[in-house]
Amino acid sequence: MKLNWQQASDVAARLASGWDRPGEPGGAITLFDAEMIHASHSGGLADLAQQTPFSSDSVVRFASVTKHLFAAMVSGPASQWLKLPDRLGQHLPQLNGDAGNVTVGQALDMTAGLPDVRETLSLLGLSVYNATSAASLLDFVAGNGELSYPCGSEVCYSNTGYRLVEEALKAKGILFNDLLQQHICQPLDIRLIAAESWFDIVPGLVPGYWRQGNQWQLASAGLHLSASGSVTGSVSHLSRWLQTLLADRGPGAGVLARLAAPRYLRDGRETGYGLGVAHSRIGAHRLVGHGGSHAGYKTYFLLHPELKVGLALVANREDVTTFENALNIMAALLGESLPEKGHDLQPGLYAAENGSDWLEINGVTASWLGAGETLYRSEVPGEAVSLSSTFPMRLKHDAEAIVGEIGLAARRFVPVIADNSIDRLQGRWQLAASRSVIDIAGDRLLMGIGPASITATLVSLGQDRVLATSQDGPWEKRFVIQREEDGIRLLLNRSRIVKYRR
Repeated sequence: MKLNWQQASDVAARLASGWDRPGEPGGAITLFDAEMIHASHSGGLADLAQQTPFSSDSVVRFASVTKHLFAAMVSGPASQWLKLPDRLGQHLPQLNGDAGNVTVGQALDMTAGLPDVRETLSLLGLSVYNATSAASLLDFVAGNGELSYPCGSEVCYSNTGYRLVEEALKAKGILFNDLLQQHICQPLDIRLIAAESWFDIVPGLVPGYWRQGNQWQLASAGLHLSASGSVTGSVSHLSRWLQTLLADRGPGAGVLARLAAPRYLRDGRETGYGLGVAHSRIGAHRLVGHGGSHAGYKTYFLLHPELKVGLALVANREDVTTFENALNIMAALLGESLPEKGHDLQPGLYAAENGSDWLEINGVTASWLGAGETLYRSEVPGEAVSLSSTFPMRLKHDAEAIVGEIGLAARRFVPVIADNSIDRLQGRWQLAASRSVIDIAGDRLLMGIGPASITATLVSLGQDRVLATSQDGPWEKRFVIQREEDGIRLLLNRSRIVKYRR
């Protein structure tokens, strides 16, 4: 088919020009096939203090784009030390409970149910800025082997599986950065670095930024990065690696086929997420890619394996909608149109008839357990879908209720009827094992220590459920508090295991 490189380049150029405003951070975009770069656009600043322009050589944090690089190593060079069907407990015997029975493959394909470490820590009162080490986090995860849901029953994004597989290799003396250098960087003569922490010195790394009111702020994060999001590099060098995947040669030979191979739930349904890559579609075209989001950094790559074309996007600003932008550029290249954004769902707050699930419909966004996704009109009348395989949604009305699937699991929500659930939560609650305490007074929740405390406002969802809303650095955090017989449970999309007692 004829590809419209000029039209795709024009879309990318318009996006980059939108960043090119005085005193604002920016980003860069490349469009390529297996043999050459067809277009490269950049805009904005790489460093607001130095006023240096952003370019395709600016080094950023790839965040979760790291995942496909790590999965390439695990499924290839590192497969002599562990296999995808291996149980995590075979390699990390300290893992307690159900976590030890998760396989390496499930840990990487988002079906494991492993609670996300960062989200769990936020429910203990730790902010995005609190520093943690790899060893302390491994002890923390190993001490509570509970899963957010039965392994293999749904798809829910979590970084913890990548952390644990990396620790399994590390226990054998195998380091991710060593694999990255030996099997990707040296053969391709590119510079990608898997940093251990936000505070490591990375040559050329540009700052990340987020906007607070009218002012841009430097971004930072304390969590040990892990192989879920540790790699840094430029979009130029990322593109060179992605070209080898499309060409299926050199260090990229066989890699894309391994990463994009179908993965399944335990009931046999295909999930749409492979190993570090997510499947998506534009019309009849099948695509694979992945996004990344660290505080102040956004990334995405999108490949068409059959046509051997792709794009990569990086930015050092928090406000970039990378997935939507990547889809728009690729649609222009293919001469296709995307589904219509929107839905027929009634706006408002909804909750499950039983249990802790909650849903909010606001504008074109559906938020479930605190994570939001854009909705598009389906070919089925009245049905709304997301285009994300990491957060798949399929929703429609059944009278006043909203029914369908989220994460490939069946869901049903009814309009919230507020009651006096907040009154029954008043007082002090503690999680003794983590020395964590929360205080609830009126419609306010307080967690954390002294001036670093985090405050949340509370709204009743009815039936002993309360929705809490707080701010965690650049991000709004919304979690549900569910009253149980022996205490309360705090739940986020990616972590549903935190329990407090009186």
